This record gives sequence, structure tokens and C-alpha cells, in this order.
Amino acid sequence: MTDDQMAEGQSPLSGELIAPVADKKLKDLAQLVYILQALSLLVGLTSVAAVIVNYLKRDEVRGTYLESHFNWQIKTFWWMLAGLVIGSLLTVVLIGFLVLLVVWIWYIYRIVKGWLALNDSRGLDNALL
Repeated sequence: MTDDQMAEGQSPLSGELIAPVADKKLKDLAQLVYILQALSLLVGLTSVAAVIVNYLKRDEVRGTYLESHFNWQIKTFWWMLAGLVIGSLLTVVLIGFLVLLVVWIWYIYRIVKGWLALNDSRGLDNALL
């Protein structure tokens, strides 16, 4: 393999570009975050691990369709956390239980919508922070 081929990002064995492999790994990482978010409906703290992954790998997805997924996931986490805090505080006056139910349904919707778009290798509209 020549230095020119290596500089162009070609694989020494097949001549294919290496970028699709990196894209696949980052797509798998976005899928892992959706899985962690879904598991948080049962376990709770896995959403914290998910948002940490989002922030740590955010620069690597910048400029790709995966950036919209990472922004979507980060926004979902913070709005869900805000909804949980507000709902929990309002449970004293009973309306909080309704708020918590709405937040729970909204959270499931965001996970499903994002995961389906990721499965189709599509970005998400309105995913900016």
C-alpha cells in the first residue's frame, strides 16, 4: 500500500475507504444510546450513562446525519429530567402524576422516533439544541 493510498484513507487490504467503518461504529454508538434510554424506563440511571456517551462522542459525529441524533438524544434527556423534577414537585397537589405520565409517554415517543430514523439512516428535523 502506498503512502498516497493511506493518506486518502483507503484500507490496505481491500482498497475500500475506511470512513464507512467509522460511520458504522458511530451509528452503532447512537443505537446504544437509544437502548440505554429505553432501558432507563426500567432501570433509571442508564439515561445518565447515555447522555455522558453523547457528550463524549459529540465531536466525532459533527457534520454528519448522526449529529442530529446526538442532539436529539441530549435534548430528550434534559427535557425528560426537567419534566421529572417538575412532575415530582407537583405530586404534592396530585397534578404531578399526570405530568409524570405525559413525560413518560413523550420520552417513549422520542426514543421510538429517533430509533426509527436512525434505522433508516436519516437525520432528525428540529434536533438542534
